[in-house]
Amino acid sequence: MTYPAPRLHPSETHVSSRAPFMSPFLRPVAACRSLVLPGHFLPFRLGERQIGWVSPHLLPALKKAQQELPTHALQLDKDGVTLSGDNPDLPALLEKALHRSTGFLWRDEPFDIRETIDGPVLFQLDRGVLPMLGVLAQGVHANGLVYRPDGLHLWVSRRSATRPLDPGKLDHLAAGGIPAGHTPFGALIKEAAEEASIPETLVRQARKVAVLTYRLERPEGLRRDVLHCFDLDLPESFIPHAGDGESAGFELMPVKRAMEIVAETDEFKFNVNLVLIDLFLRLGLIHGAEAELVSRALYDEPHHAA
Repeated sequence: MTYPAPRLHPSETHVSSRAPFMSPFLRPVAACRSLVLPGHFLPFRLGERQIGWVSPHLLPALKKAQQELPTHALQLDKDGVTLSGDNPDLPALLEKALHRSTGFLWRDEPFDIRETIDGPVLFQLDRGVLPMLGVLAQGVHANGLVYRPDGLHLWVSRRSATRPLDPGKLDHLAAGGIPAGHTPFGALIKEAAEEASIPETLVRQARKVAVLTYRLERPEGLRRDVLHCFDLDLPESFIPHAGDGESAGFELMPVKRAMEIVAETDEFKFNVNLVLIDLFLRLGLIHGAEAELVSRALYDEPHHAA
């Protein structure tokens, strides 16, 4: 699908003309998209469906959970980990057993679990256990764009220092996971209201511009995430206000400045970089041979087993 590009001020065109092999935008992309599965991970299955990947480090906790679950509910062997698909209560029992043995960060936010991005919902799990089992998670990110006489600007949030993941990092104006039962657009409306107090009438003008995927190993586990990305044009008069305490503040930043930060630092939260690089590509700020190289790194599906 081809998505529309935002409008640019004439002074902002053709910013990046460096040699493609010098592109600094490959670094943040590679940080999120270089992991090739299976690697050291073991398949995690629900019946015959492979839905995730688990690290061998989790096997002791899984063996303990195996003793707590009904007989034959959880199988561990050289081919991986298999949870029986015959009992719909088993996913919740496994999640609770893993929480007791590992103490993973319980988010109290159920997510729909699917085998593929648009596949049927198989069951639900707390958001906190998803990386541990390497299952797909989906989220939304919105570029809050303001067109001013001096050029295109982007509203940026600073994550609160008390956030359990990536505290203090720069973030999108509105971004978050897609809770169980929500569509991407429904989740965007929810996150925009909670994180930046954006009225629903404004959010409904958002345009879906990309779907990005990545996978990487993080302290919380294997992140296999799908990001539904939106552009949201905002009036100059709009001022965001944190509604849920997850933001320490907001800054209206020239897109050129955001581009410099992505290229030169790790100040943005890791996955925000991907969404911003997509924005820069659509704006034509990365162009020529460099754009082709960065596009392949960002959009192409790497070779993997599943």
